[in-house]
Amino acid sequence: MADRASERAADRAADTGGNGAREAEAAAGWSRARLAAWCLYDWGNSAFPAIVLSFIFAPYFSRAVAPDETTGSALWGYAMTGAALAIALVSPVVGAFSDKGGHKAVWLAGFSLLAVAATAAMWFVEPSAQYIVLALFLAALANFAFEVAYVFYNGMLPDLVPPRLIGRASGWGWGLGYIGGLACMVVALLLLIRPETPPFGLDPDTAEQYRATTVLCAAWFALFALPLFVLAPGRAGTGKPARQVVREGLSEVAATVRTLRRYPDAGRYLLAHMIYIDGLNTLFIFGGIYAAGTFGLELMEVLLFGLAMNLAAGIGSAAFGWLDDKLGPKRVLILSILALLGFGSALLIVEQVMWFWILGIALGSFFGPVQSASRSLMARLAPKELTGQMFGLFSLSGKATAYVGPAAVGWLTAMADSQRIGMSVILVLLLAGLLILLRVREPRE
Repeated sequence: MADRASERAADRAADTGGNGAREAEAAAGWSRARLAAWCLYDWGNSAFPAIVLSFIFAPYFSRAVAPDETTGSALWGYAMTGAALAIALVSPVVGAFSDKGGHKAVWLAGFSLLAVAATAAMWFVEPSAQYIVLALFLAALANFAFEVAYVFYNGMLPDLVPPRLIGRASGWGWGLGYIGGLACMVVALLLLIRPETPPFGLDPDTAEQYRATTVLCAAWFALFALPLFVLAPGRAGTGKPARQVVREGLSEVAATVRTLRRYPDAGRYLLAHMIYIDGLNTLFIFGGIYAAGTFGLELMEVLLFGLAMNLAAGIGSAAFGWLDDKLGPKRVLILSILALLGFGSALLIVEQVMWFWILGIALGSFFGPVQSASRSLMARLAPKELTGQMFGLFSLSGKATAYVGPAAVGWLTAMADSQRIGMSVILVLLLAGLLILLRVREPRE
């Protein structure tokens, strides 16, 4: 009976057209099982940035594969720069397919499987300089596929739940992502790294217990992404040629960019977001490498640090979500970026490992607030009739210059032969974004 009612609602939605069609369609397809599957995908894929980009594989590369930590940090920055540039070029085209062509679940599955395969293949990266090219290629490919898959994943949300639940659904997914990354790292620590005798006959002389974490990460990602591929709501294909789909999608992006002249605060905010989020993303990429190279943390210690950071980020997200409602997202953003600048500056100065732990965990507690308040402020600034398009630009602004931070850190680290000096780029990006953000007027309720 419920299925027939949903079908009738979807039929009515098809007749109404426009935004009303999307809202009715979302309401008709709403189910807790689909929402749970969507959130589980975030739980699963969050293992990738935690294990590969930040806390295990990246430090392993800089300490065991590259000739030295400084060279490893620079090379890793170049690889992430290439991936980010490819993401920035491809995202608008992919977004056009997502909005105009349908089949979101199919495209999501394809890019997710590419990320899973590239991650699993990192098992073959042995602790030797002859594996540098393979390591960087696989890391860049996996990161590219991971980010492109997110375009389709985010694009599912309006079709997943009715408009009144979009904010909560997005928050649940984000929160589960932090917890999922934390859980996978705990499993990696207890099952593979912590035991004195590595399980499954893994050879510590070739760092197999660390390399095996990439296989665990790939399996974790695939396992928890599977329910979404089975249950995902999705519009059928339009039947339009691919060239027409891309052309129409890119025309809409261009039209929306032109309309920003009528909404200067939204335009300023998108510029600010593009800059400060580049700093935050660069911090994610280089955090583990910095911990290993500058403070001499062993790979297991970096993993423990990552666990503490994820826990702090989850707690911070929950606490500052309440402040967002009380004070407004702009104030929360300003407070959070100032905290990142303060703690980040201290981390570039301190020498003792104890202070690195204290300041690093304090820094991590503001990761989530920056991300969640950014989305909340965009929702307030976007005109109702342009909400979807504005969020499309919001997504694009988070990737358009994502190659700048890693490239600058990698170049400055190599030039100065110092990770501390290289990481100072992050502070410059955060400060520049904050200065532009201060000129944005937040709408009154």
